[in-house]
Amino acid sequence: MSLVNFLLQILILGIVQGAAELLPVSSSAHVIVVEKLMGLDPSSPEMTFVLVMLHTGTMFAVIVYFWNSWRRHYFSSFAQLRAVVLNVILATILTGIIGYGLQLLIEKILLQGRPSTEMESLFSQLPLIAGALLAVGVLIIIAGLREDRRRGGTDVLPGSAAVIGAVQGLCLPFRGFSRSGATISTGLLVGVGKRRMEEFSFALAVVLTPIAIARELLRLLKSHPEGGSHPLQLAFPGLVGMIFSFVAGLFALLLLSRWLEGGRWQFFGYYCLAAAAIVFALYSFGF
Repeated sequence: MSLVNFLLQILILGIVQGAAELLPVSSSAHVIVVEKLMGLDPSSPEMTFVLVMLHTGTMFAVIVYFWNSWRRHYFSSFAQLRAVVLNVILATILTGIIGYGLQLLIEKILLQGRPSTEMESLFSQLPLIAGALLAVGVLIIIAGLREDRRRGGTDVLPGSAAVIGAVQGLCLPFRGFSRSGATISTGLLVGVGKRRMEEFSFALAVVLTPIAIARELLRLLKSHPEGGSHPLQLAFPGLVGMIFSFVAGLFALLLLSRWLEGGRWQFFGYYCLAAAAIVFALYSFGF
């Protein structure tokens, strides 16, 4: 494959990632399906690192989009900042415990520790992706329909932060189980206000993304133990995709905010159900 064709593929993935990452429709599922349609291997170290770089672009989009809101609500006083930091730490710790524990369960018990079946190999399994899309779609619909009958909402409290962090941990091993869709829906179900939940969900994303980047960079380096320029060469396409995912992510956040705050959250769930059906169909046709 020529460099030009590969960069064109990364450009497409960057746009798909940016558009889907910040919407509750699972960017990973969309990117993996597009990768398969283009003949790429989603479970390879190169492509998983590119995926993380695309996540980096959307992380910067999140920071740019929410900065003014975070400054008003999170940095307005020391007491408010302290409360937010403690809630983020609590949620992140629970995410790590549950996410890592679930990963060990899958790798050591369900996959019986076979070297060829590390966690990343699951990311390219279309039936698993479709099932995760189906599950998160149902969760989003339930949260959207229940939220429409409720007025107002509270801020994120330690109890709700713990529940949100636990649910976020369940999302980590599975491509297709949208992190933003699951966390925002969980927050709505426990009574957190729409805007506050949106801000908190993406604050958690900003904390998790650097950890994922470091993990995938280490995996990339281990896949090329001979050294040389391979890591830099493989990282360059990711940087190109990161730029496009950043731009697409800003537009996606505008849509998410309008639909969430306009009472149309459940429509993202309907989309996930349709996407699950399409992924199942692709699998049945041999993709």
